[in-house]
Amino acid sequence: MTSLRENFEKREEDWLSPYAAKSNSTLGRKVHEKPCDVRTAFQRDRDRIIHSKAFRRLKHKTQVFIAPEGDHFRTRLTHTLEVSQIARTAARALRLNEDLAEAIALGHDLGHTPFGHAGETALNQVHPGRFKHNIQSLRVVDEIELGTGLNLTWEVRDGILNHTGNVTPSTLEGQIVKTADRIAYINHDIDDAVRGKVISLESLPKECLKVLGYKHGERINTMVRDMIDASWDNPCITMSKEISAAMDELRQFLFRNVYIGSMAKTEEKKAMRLVQEIYYYYSNHPQELPNEYKKENSFETNEDNLIVDYIAGMTDRYAISIYQKIFVPSGFSII
Repeated sequence: MTSLRENFEKREEDWLSPYAAKSNSTLGRKVHEKPCDVRTAFQRDRDRIIHSKAFRRLKHKTQVFIAPEGDHFRTRLTHTLEVSQIARTAARALRLNEDLAEAIALGHDLGHTPFGHAGETALNQVHPGRFKHNIQSLRVVDEIELGTGLNLTWEVRDGILNHTGNVTPSTLEGQIVKTADRIAYINHDIDDAVRGKVISLESLPKECLKVLGYKHGERINTMVRDMIDASWDNPCITMSKEISAAMDELRQFLFRNVYIGSMAKTEEKKAMRLVQEIYYYYSNHPQELPNEYKKENSFETNEDNLIVDYIAGMTDRYAISIYQKIFVPSGFSII
C-alpha cells in the first residue's frame, strides 16, 4: 500500500516546477533515518524546528528595539513568522517546494543572540572564533538542540547557513527565504520605527514610496509580486532593477535613521557590555556553566564555543537575570 508520504512525493513530481527541490531527491541527512510514512523529509524538518527549544526562545529575543514599551513591536519570533509567510507565498506561486521554504524560514534565525544584532556584534568582538548568527543557527540544528542536533536535510541546512551574506543558497527555496528575510525586515522595521516615533511616514524617501507603495501592506505586496514576476520560469530568484533599487534605498534610509545612532539604539551599548561581561565571567569561571555546556558533558571540546553557545541561546530577559545574579549584589540573609 502506498504511504501518504509517497503520495505527497508523487504530487510534488507531478506539480512542482522543474527548478523545485523535490522531497524524494533530497541529498539526505548526516545520519540516515527511516522515512516517515506520513510526512515528506522537508515537512519533517519543519516540524522538528517548530518543536525545538531554540524556536520557542525566539519570542523573547530582540528584533530591533530592545525592551520596547508596548506589545505590538516585533520580536525575533514574529520576524521569523513573517519571513515564513512571505517565503511560502512566493514558493507556492512559483510552484517551488513550499515545505522546504517554510522549514528554512523557520530555522534561519535560531542562532540569533539576545538583544538582536547588538548581541551578535558583542560576541563577534570577544569570541576568538568570531561569531555570525547564520553559522550559529546551523550549529543549533546540527549539534546543540537535543544535545545531538535535529539531523535536518542538506537542503534545509544549506538554506539556513546561506540566508545572509555573499553566498547564494543552492536551492531556489533557500534563495526565496534570503529575499523574503530582507522584504520582511525592511517593512516591519519601518512599521516599528514609526510606531516608536523614531521616524515618521513623511520622512520616508518619496521616490521609494511612489514605486513601492505608501502603506505597509502595499509595499510588501509590491515586493513579493515583483519577486514572483521576475523569477517566473527562471533558474534563480531575482527582482526587477526598479524594485530592487527602491528596496536598497529604503534599507539605506533605515541604516541612517534607525539602525545606527537613533534614539531606538541608545540601550545597545549597555546590552553589548552586558553580553561581553557575561562572556568574560564564564571564560574565567567555566565550572559555573550549566552541566550541558561543560566539556565533559558536551559534544564540543572548545570551552570558548560552549560559552558562546550558552550566551547565544539566552533570551533577553534571561541574559539580564544572569547578569544580575553574577554582578548585582543581593541583600545578606541568614535564612
